[in-house]
This record gives sequence, structure tokens and C-alpha cells, in this order.
Amino acid sequence: MEKLLKRLIDFVASGLLLWAIWPVIALVALLVYLKLGSPVIFRQTRIGLHDEPFSMLKFRTMTDARDAQGNLLPDAARLTPFGKFLRSTSLDELPELWNIFTGKMSLVGPRPLLPEYMPYYTPTELKRHTMRPGVTGLAQVSGRNALSWSERLALDVEYVERFSLKLDAWILWRTVMVVLKRDGISAQGHVTMTRLDDERKATP
Repeated sequence: MEKLLKRLIDFVASGLLLWAIWPVIALVALLVYLKLGSPVIFRQTRIGLHDEPFSMLKFRTMTDARDAQGNLLPDAARLTPFGKFLRSTSLDELPELWNIFTGKMSLVGPRPLLPEYMPYYTPTELKRHTMRPGVTGLAQVSGRNALSWSERLALDVEYVERFSLKLDAWILWRTVMVVLKRDGISAQGHVTMTRLDDERKATP
């Protein structure tokens, strides 16, 4: 029953937010277009409920700068100060409200990750896909990208096993505090989170 109520809350809340803050969304979209160009929306395939892939939407935060061979430059070279601001304030996440409204995501849940990470999960870690992925989650309010992958995935599983609407409410409240403090935006020594497959391949 709580999971059904959770989906109803997601549907109503995302619909109301899309209606209420559309001027903010439109302004951010305009600024992204002026500072980073087109496309404004970054689409990426992620894994959702029951291991099903979906297209996650975010505002673009990086340029398409390439080297002489036409290869994209590293993230650190393409992430602009404006892009860093969008990430630190979580404004780049606003288009995910549409993912929530259409049922692909939830306000709270394990963050959706890349399809190529699937072979690197342990059987226990795969439990994270038994609930809709979220814009925020237990891992995000416990350190965001500053945590190791093992720590993040363990917190995802803990959330699934402990799920309740009361826990969701606490995570949402904590999310506001984390965003205001801008804690744990990136892993130490990186402009973004390190890759799970790279970390697990390097582990003996």
C-alpha cells in the first residue's frame, strides 16, 4: 500500500512542481542555450525499475569540446563554471520531474545508473532495481558523490530494505540541507563521480 501511495505522491508532486516552477525551468533552459548551446536537454540511457532501461533527462552542463582527432575532451575540460553551478545547486536535475511524472523515476530512490554497470553489481546490490530510481536517495544525503561506490550501493540496498514514506520524508528534508550546503558534489580529485566499472576492474 505504501508503494502505491508513494507513486501517487510522485505523480501529484511532480505535476504540481512542473506547473509551479515552469518559469524557473524555462529560465535555466534559456541560460543553458546561451552559455552551452544546443541541445539544452541531455538525454542518457539509465537502468530503472526491474532492470528496464529508460531515457533520463537533465539540463546540459558540459560543452562538446573535442581534440584534434574529434574525441571528446575529459569531463574536467568540458565542465564550465556555469555547469558546475548547475550541478552544485542541482538545477540540472529539474527535467527529471518529467521522468517522475511519467513513472520512470521517483522523488526518492536509488539513483539510476548506466547500463554498462550491470555486470559489476553483486547479487545483493541488484536489489536497488526493485524500486523506481530517484532524484535523491539515502546515498545522496549521506555524502553524495564523495562516497565510494561500495558505500553508495550499500546505502541504496539499505533504502530498499527500510523503505517507508516516513524515511522518504526524512530524505527529502535532508536533501534540501545538502543542496544548500553543496556538500559531496564530486569525488575527491574528480570533477564528477568516478566510474563503477573502473573502480571494480581495479579491485583485485
